[in-house]
Amino acid sequence: MTSNPFEPGAARPQAMDGAFSFEEVALANRNSGALLETLGQDITPTGTHYLLNHFDVPLIDEAVHVLSFGGAFDAPFSLTLAELRALPLITRPVTLECAGNGRAGVTPRCFSMPWMYEAVGTSQWTGTLLAPLLERAKPQAGVQDFAFIGADFGFDKGQPHFFGRSLTPDQIAELEVMLVWGMNDAPLLPQHGAPLRIIVPGWYGMASVKWLTRIEALTQRYQGFQQVQTYRYRANAEDPGRPVTTMRVKSLMKPPGVPDWVTRQRWMQEGAVTIEGRAWSGGGAAIQSVEVWTGEAWHQAELTGRQDHYAWTGWRFDWHPKPGVYDLACRATDANGQVQPLEAPFDLAGFANNAVHRVRLYVVEKP
Repeated sequence: MTSNPFEPGAARPQAMDGAFSFEEVALANRNSGALLETLGQDITPTGTHYLLNHFDVPLIDEAVHVLSFGGAFDAPFSLTLAELRALPLITRPVTLECAGNGRAGVTPRCFSMPWMYEAVGTSQWTGTLLAPLLERAKPQAGVQDFAFIGADFGFDKGQPHFFGRSLTPDQIAELEVMLVWGMNDAPLLPQHGAPLRIIVPGWYGMASVKWLTRIEALTQRYQGFQQVQTYRYRANAEDPGRPVTTMRVKSLMKPPGVPDWVTRQRWMQEGAVTIEGRAWSGGGAAIQSVEVWTGEAWHQAELTGRQDHYAWTGWRFDWHPKPGVYDLACRATDANGQVQPLEAPFDLAGFANNAVHRVRLYVVEKP
């Protein structure tokens, strides 16, 4: 790696499987994951919803914050937060997952935020639908992209930029994108994008731009760093890749028993136990089934429902283990027939690892 990370083309360090560098630990200290023990709840408590912020968190005074619609619009305009709040209101639960969730389990591993399982959460998001506002601004006939630009600024691979992403007109028509200022019946917190962000239901979290300042209509495809230089599936460094978009089918379990402090392996006495968790898929696809592996066979879990077609589905499995050591796993299948793989799919950046969640459990005899 170059000694100056601000030089154009600066490279990231090489990662080692099973070993995490000082810089990766520092990233993990800034970007927290959800607590797996909250997976028994439909809504993730706000303080435990995962965070992935690329740069410093902007502290924005919402009293003076303005969202502007500019570029190739025939009727560009701007709105204050007060004006946005006066628009038709929508509140809906949406599951968000970081595209890098599970990166630590992909071999060889990419140097980046070393997520394991916890970069996912479901919140009640409050705001207004974006599409009517785009219609009000009257996009010109040649518009190919809408760019969403946040206030967060920094460098990646030596390239300075505001975090930005884009969606095409067809994607806007399909995705029910929200402009959001509330989270779980409270104002957005600074680390979650206050005072304004977008939520793109069904897609990985990189699309849901935080600290939103402007929306630009473009007659050419958006070329922002976070759109074209990363968040692309690549087999190797020469592969131009394809965009990361909808979430892959996935499930997680609430770990049973109690943990060992360091290894997070689990312990319980023999007897009845309910294994429970959450499952989700991209684009609003329903979960068809969840299976639980107990060491010798897969068992069908009971689906306990979901609040919205963009929110995860609850599941549970009642079990009576005898004393022993068990390597538990859970596997989801969605309505499109997509099934979680047993091993991590390879991607150069470790994106979208939806391999099954595994938990080691020690069951002991009752005294």
